[in-house]
Amino acid sequence: MRPLCARLVLSAAIASLCACSSVGEISGAVAGITTGAVTANPVVGYGVAVGVSAAADAAGKYVYRYWQREEQDSIAAVIGDTPIGFEQPWEVRHAVAYGNQRGVLQVIRVIDSPLALCKEALFSTVESGTNGQPSKTSQWFFVTACQQHGQWKWANAEPAVARWGNLQ
Repeated sequence: MRPLCARLVLSAAIASLCACSSVGEISGAVAGITTGAVTANPVVGYGVAVGVSAAADAAGKYVYRYWQREEQDSIAAVIGDTPIGFEQPWEVRHAVAYGNQRGVLQVIRVIDSPLALCKEALFSTVESGTNGQPSKTSQWFFVTACQQHGQWKWANAEPAVARWGNLQ
């Protein structure tokens, strides 16, 4: 029984490296198979698999949304501090060294209305090259950031890509 469980755990670890979007399903399957094998009851194993899969998916989505919001707030703060026509670097570093981003932005227009003070900007993301040096600018985006209660917040961006998910 133990060699089977060890193989399952090893297989799950390798598979999780291959497909990050499948972590919930893989962890649920491993937990369900292991629980079913230990209890000899497939219904209990199925219940554990569904629960673990749902919990892992929810946790992953929460972290991803948090990282997106952190990145957007970082870009909006730089936009708020940048005068029109100037180019500024932006960077976000997460607590876990995964998904860190950086690039440059340039404010192209200020929209001052009675409702809100907003700025339109172009920003890029830069892919990291060897030795941490930037290799190339990957894409440029158009964004609007508005001042809200003394802080600059992300308003919208174009093109509307999957990168921003539900925060678009």
